[in-house]
Formats: sequence, structure tokens, C-alpha cells
Amino acid sequence: MRNIRKSTKLAGGLLGSVLLLAACGGGSDSASDTTAAGGGSGTGATAMTITYDIADAAVWEDGTPITVADFQCTLDAVMNTPGSISTSGYDKITTVAAGDSDKQVVVSFKELYAPYKNLFSGLIKKAAVKDCKDISGDFQTSFGYSGTEWKLDSWSADQVVYVPNDKYWGPRKVGAGLKKLVMVPKPDTEITALKAGEVDFIYPQFYAGITDELKDPNVKTVLNYGGDYEALYMNLGVDGKNTIAGKEKTRAFSDPAFREAFYKSIDLDALFKQIYIPIDPKGSLLTCGPMVPGDYCPEGIFGNKYDQAAADKIMTDAGYAKDAKGLWAKGGTAPVIQWVINTGNTRRESTQAYLIPLLKKAGFNVEAYNCDAECYFQKRLPASDYDLAMYISTAPPDPAYLVSSFTSDNIPTEANNNVGQNFQGWSNETATKALHDSDKEIDAAKRAELIKSAIVEMDKDYILIPLFQFPKSGAYRTDRVDNVEGELNNFAAFNDTYQWKDLDGDGQVVIGAEQWPGCLNPVTECANSSWYVWTVANVLMPGAYRTTNDGKYEVTELLKSEPKVSTK
Repeated sequence: MRNIRKSTKLAGGLLGSVLLLAACGGGSDSASDTTAAGGGSGTGATAMTITYDIADAAVWEDGTPITVADFQCTLDAVMNTPGSISTSGYDKITTVAAGDSDKQVVVSFKELYAPYKNLFSGLIKKAAVKDCKDISGDFQTSFGYSGTEWKLDSWSADQVVYVPNDKYWGPRKVGAGLKKLVMVPKPDTEITALKAGEVDFIYPQFYAGITDELKDPNVKTVLNYGGDYEALYMNLGVDGKNTIAGKEKTRAFSDPAFREAFYKSIDLDALFKQIYIPIDPKGSLLTCGPMVPGDYCPEGIFGNKYDQAAADKIMTDAGYAKDAKGLWAKGGTAPVIQWVINTGNTRRESTQAYLIPLLKKAGFNVEAYNCDAECYFQKRLPASDYDLAMYISTAPPDPAYLVSSFTSDNIPTEANNNVGQNFQGWSNETATKALHDSDKEIDAAKRAELIKSAIVEMDKDYILIPLFQFPKSGAYRTDRVDNVEGELNNFAAFNDTYQWKDLDGDGQVVIGAEQWPGCLNPVTECANSSWYVWTVANVLMPGAYRTTNDGKYEVTELLKSEPKVSTK
């Protein structure tokens, strides 16, 4: 049976650099008012400016122009909205101002920001919200604006319907034969729905046997390897604890000895053969940390560290002893490790079924702590309500997402208004400095070394266990739709629906979605799921840059030309 997909951490329509669990950046010590920290009167020297020239014809769905005010509103919303999931990069901005007209946007930065192409990748329309500095109550069950080729016709728990935006000015005009783009939730039945002709296209998480299940004379399956990867993540808590539903919980993984011994108690080669070889017989264990192989992947770290004798010694040296049940305990208590996954995901459920008995045999008191996808990705992960988590991240082309997910100042706390995606609570000042320095480093080789050095710290601290680079899979009915394969390896996923061709004459393309967002807000935890980005943000929100199928960035039709970047 199939299941629920790909959440990542990091999300993207608005925040671009984030992991799609969101496809979303990082944060600062405080998400302060933009008049002091991001876009108002700003103080101090300007290290960099970016000038964006908005296309003269660029308008919203109601025909009103897209202007500097919408850039300012986007900045204000990201920096000030309670529960803003990421402020990375935006927290470097001191002012947003009009240049020669309100169609020219001059953005000033207090320091160099190398991954600037991630910024303003999804604009918030100022006129669509009451208060740009707090949009937490907006976009709960509707999304009333668009600056793209599509606009929202209707939204419900059962389906979303998009129709061509008749005010759209750019080159991505919807083909004449396509009148509607429809998305429907099919979390457990997407393949059955595709083969039955209920939907035209699906974007399923790849798993063992999927190609056999998809065999049908009218179905074509396309596979690509991109930025998707799966890993296990340990929650260290904030100062070793989290407050969940008003109760304080101590996190066993806050103890570095406990983390190291836990990692060394898992035979990753055996796990890989059990879980991942059936998916890809030629696959190999991922050793890059929180990313896929490429320019930023350090060599010779992570991987299989299995050594039960060494793990036992680490635990005893740290003051643990096995209790009557054979579980590691300290002070008479064996810490419970709550391992959360999304229910219905058979691969992750199989991983739990395989590993939990082995971990208990090794002395670790692990229990399943599962819930559905909405609960998992939009509630438990953002609230750090777990000890161990397993999920796939969809990483954007630029590694700037590491800042939001792994720097100390991006641990969500009351002190920083719960900004950031470092849901693990990992605080390592060496890594934090390296990642923040990487944001300011414009030399590509030096930037890569800084990022690698931060990932080495993750390995030293045993905070995650990388597992597998996942293939991206798309499947469609060749008798109903065509020209769908152009962007299936894109971080933004199937973002070229405007040029898909309706073959059966019903005037619509129907996409079956694995996950269905519980709300539509592009700034808060609502955006912590890749399917939110694919079903809402990417479809409606215009931005300065978009990602390409080959992992690069390109200027969108929103702008007249490449932005002008000036450094001082």
C-alpha cells in the first residue's frame, strides 16, 4: 500500500532557500520589527544593494501593478509574523526602497549575502492582507491573489481548482485547450486513481515495487535523481528540554554520549539492504549529511559506524547501566525515545518495525510516536515534539537552507519569536559561524569549504543519520495529458503546468496529491510541507527567481532583466 510523501524541511514558494519540509532559510537572534531589523529606517553601513526592475506589465490578478510595496510587504511579513518559519537572508536587509519609480526596487543589506537569489521568490500582495507585519491569521482556507499564469477558482478539503489568470502578462500563458488545473488529495490511492483514470498525473514518493504497480499501457513513469534525501534526525531540545502542551520534557539525545552510542548501535549496511536496496538495487548509503552528493558534500564522514561494543562502553562511561529489562538507564530511569513518522508511509513503518526491536536489544527504549502527515509536518516537527524523526527533505539548489535548519540562532524559542527551522535544537558555534560566514562569502570555492566544515561538525556531534538519496518519480496517463516531463526533476516540481497538453478534450488536467495542506499561509508552519508549496505557493506566487530542472536559478518574467548587484 502507498502512502504519504515527501516532506522536507525546508519549503519554497516564498522562502526559496528552505528545505521543503518545507522548501523554505534561517533566522536571526530575534525577528524584530523591520523598522530596526529588516526594511524600515535601518542603521549602519550598507554592504550590498540589489536593484530589481519590475516588468512594466507585471500586475496582480485584479490588474493592479506589482510594485515595491509588495516587496516591502513580503519582507515585513517574513520578519514580523508570529510563527514565521524562516527569516534567513531577509534578516540581513536594512531597507527596501523605490528607485526611479515604484517599479524599481532597491534592497539594501547590512552585510554581503551570497545566496540572494533565494529571496523574494514568492511575493505577498500588500492589498491582500490587513497588516503586512502579521499575516498569521491570513490564508487559512483561501488564497485570494495571484501573480502567475494561474489563479485560484476554488479551494476545499476535497480539491483545488485553478483557472487561467486573464491578467497574466508573461510568456507562461496557459495553452488554449487547457481550461482548468485541478488537484485532489489521494494520500493512499493515487496509483489506483491514476490507473482508473480519476487523475491524469501523480508525483509519488518512490518506493520498492512502484514501477510494477504503475504498469499500465496508458501510464508512463519518469525517474530522476535530484535533491531529495532521507535521514534520521535527533532532537536535542533547547538546553536539553522541550515544553510540549505545557509540560516540560527532557530529551535523551541532549547527551552527546547517548547520541553517539545510539548511532553506533545501528548497523546501517544491514538497514540499507533491508529498506533501500529493494527500492534501488544499485543504490548506496548517503554519507553527505543533510544534502545529496555534489560540490558541498564532504568526503569520508557519516556512513556506517556500527560498533556495539564501543557503544556499550560509551554508555557505561557516561554513567548509564542496563535495568532489569535490559534498557539503558540513569538514576533508575530508562529514557523513552519517541520516534515519529507519518502514518501510512509503509517504508518508514517498515523501518520502525525493523529497527525498534534491534535498538531495544541494544538497550534503547524506543517507541513509535506516529501521526498523519499534517500533524507530523505542520505540528510535531515545528513544535519539536519528538525525539527521533525520519523524513525526506527536498533541498533547493543552493545550500543556504542549512542556515535555517542548523544554526544556533534558528532554534525556535520564545526569545526569537519561534523563528527558524532548527527543530533539533542543535547548537554548535563552530558550525553556526561557518554557515553564517558562508552566506557572506561570494567566492564559490571558499563558500563550499565553509559549508563542508559545518557538515563535518554535524558528523562529530552525531545529530543525524543520513540514509538515501531518493529518486523523484512522476507518472501520467499518456492518453490524457502530454508535455509533462520538462520540470519533473526541479526543486519546484511540476511547475510548468501551463504548457501541459490536454489530450482527452475535457479541458482540464487533474493531479493526485499525496498530501493536502491544512492551511495555506506561506510564512508560518503551514508551509512546512513540500505539497503545500507544490499545490499552492508555486502555483500562485510570483517571484524574482525560479529554480530550473538542472538545479540552477533563472530570472522570472516578473523582472525586466537580471537584478543589479552592488557590493561595497
